[in-house]
Amino acid sequence: MSDCYINVFLDEEKLNKIKEIGLADEVKDIDGKKAIQVLMTKKDKKKLKKGFKDLTFDDSDTCVLPEDGEQTLLDIILEMKSVDVMKFAITKLYNPLAGRDVFGRGTGMR
Repeated sequence: MSDCYINVFLDEEKLNKIKEIGLADEVKDIDGKKAIQVLMTKKDKKKLKKGFKDLTFDDSDTCVLPEDGEQTLLDIILEMKSVDVMKFAITKLYNPLAGRDVFGRGTGMR
């Protein structure tokens, strides 16, 4: 089973914040840019694909979230001071009711 990752690319300000919380060793050089990678499960991948319709994964099962999702993930990383955050982050990134009618299933349209 291969791993899936989310790349969070870092500008100078974000990189400094990552270093301040002691995660400098998690920073990688990806295509000439500084980034951190967050590991996720196949189940997380399916949820993210449902939550972000335009999300694409490359051959190495890696994606980049849209700007708002990326900022949410980065905020969680900074708060928890870890890149092992997907168990918590998926609850913030994936809204299972997004795009569904207010009435939903089983209400008989009441």
